[in-house]
Amino acid sequence: MRSITIAVSAIAFCGAVAVALADEKPIQLKKAAGADKVEANCAACHTLDYIPMNSPFLNAAGWDAEVTKMINAFGAPISADDAKIIGDYLKANYGQ
Repeated sequence: MRSITIAVSAIAFCGAVAVALADEKPIQLKKAAGADKVEANCAACHTLDYIPMNSPFLNAAGWDAEVTKMINAFGAPISADDAKIIGDYLKANYGQ
């Protein structure tokens, strides 16, 4: 009986999460050179919501540090060429 209760609760929870996610609007990055690299590389691991959310706090050095952290600390498989493009895009469009 306990297994059935857990299963029903899990199904109800998943349904509630799906409904909540259905109301979310996908983030639209600023259209500029490099946006495609950001979308392809960054969104592979996390939501792009972090970009505008963190932009009030990050200057050029901060964005460079974030890109480096994603590669070195979290193992993001981003090439050096793409990392430069991503950093340049973030600094130009979401920097302070």
